[in-house]
Amino acid sequence: MKKSKVYFTDLRTKPGYNLLDKLQKLVVDAGIKNIDFINKFVAIKIHFGEPGNLSYIRPNYAGSIVKLVKELGGKPFLTDANTLYSGRRFNAVDHIEAAMENGFNPMSVGCNVIIADGLKGGDYREIPIHQKYCKTAKIASAIADSDIVISMTHFKGHEMTGFGGSLKNLGMGSGSIGGKLEMHSASKPVMKHDKCVSCGLCIKNCLHGAISFNENKKATIDYDKCVGCGQCVAVCRFDSATVKWNESADIANEKIAEYAYAVAKDKPTFHISFIMNVSPNCDCWNSNDVSIVPDIGIAASFDPVALDQACVDMVNKSTALYATELSDRDYHEGQDKFSHIHPDTNWKVGLAHAKAIGLGTDEYELVIVK
Repeated sequence: MKKSKVYFTDLRTKPGYNLLDKLQKLVVDAGIKNIDFINKFVAIKIHFGEPGNLSYIRPNYAGSIVKLVKELGGKPFLTDANTLYSGRRFNAVDHIEAAMENGFNPMSVGCNVIIADGLKGGDYREIPIHQKYCKTAKIASAIADSDIVISMTHFKGHEMTGFGGSLKNLGMGSGSIGGKLEMHSASKPVMKHDKCVSCGLCIKNCLHGAISFNENKKATIDYDKCVGCGQCVAVCRFDSATVKWNESADIANEKIAEYAYAVAKDKPTFHISFIMNVSPNCDCWNSNDVSIVPDIGIAASFDPVALDQACVDMVNKSTALYATELSDRDYHEGQDKFSHIHPDTNWKVGLAHAKAIGLGTDEYELVIVK
């Protein structure tokens, strides 16, 4: 397969040429203007950051991309899907409030924020992909219905996938509640009867009639009817309906690649990664640990696989910082930083599977943009 081009700019600036200017030059040089944006709905897929975590992408960067998309005739909106776990981004009301709290609002970014899978995470389109694990993918409707997807990713470590890059942002981040359940678990939801308060919300919201009260008026799942959509997990406020976190990291990585494939299927996509504030863990926590390497720069590509590989390589070539998670784990120069921090993960599996299914290639040419 031919090498993909990954464009990169460092964070050096001078008067009259700031980082927002460099970002725009980067994406233009990378070819973003080759996409036909005229009157197209453009989903800018981003992680708004869990409030309390300060390593997420600054809204200023998103605003710069929004401005460019509008100039090119597109109709941009910032978006993310609800989380599978309870938190500030578990439903659309709290999720939008969290986004606004972190600075993602129409005044600062120049467009609206739309939670892609609706109020409770149940709005999705089932996209046929016929892959190794997923025959279809439950992609959040606002992302599936968009004409173009631009991913803006904070590149960092991740507890399940080794690192969180473009594939993670696209795949896991675009899945509905049911999609996230499919990627995280080989099983359907379970009911913890000791947590059930008999409110009946899960029964009311189950579209398949799979939940009913047992003789003790505790919600119970009929697995012959359950399709694993995860809606009961989304609506339960008492942690009774829960996910059985039993999928291996390797299989989860491959499923994420398949979901990323579904997002990119039959539409233009473009990807930007911010290799700065490279925290050891994901942005879903309400705190962030210190960066494991100095800030490196910003990279962009039409190929999310090549982009992720380039970002990994740049972090691994960078000098490790002292008094970080790396030094806590007795890191030595030359070791793979992400595998060292998360030894139970193998990030190479996800990239290899993404390459195998035709999403991109890990072979790349790095093009420096000044």
